[in-house]
Amino acid sequence: MYYSYILKSLKDGRYYYGSTEDVNRRLIKHNNGDVKSTKGRRPFEIHFVEAHVNRSLAFKREMFYKSIEGYIYLKEKQII
Repeated sequence: MYYSYILKSLKDGRYYYGSTEDVNRRLIKHNNGDVKSTKGRRPFEIHFVEAHVNRSLAFKREMFYKSIEGYIYLKEKQII
């Protein structure tokens, strides 16, 4: 299984959207400062996760989250 996920920064309250095969391992990398784009916004918590059957679908969902349509969807569903 692959996952699309949303992390929430406990420092600034903003969200980070991503996809991975192991959400918990990825969260550890974000919180350890191993991810350049989130290093200054640590710590993070898992806010939302969706499971997908393959990497391609998880990545497509990540890209959807990052789009204006995805933002509207996440707001309407009260996910963010």
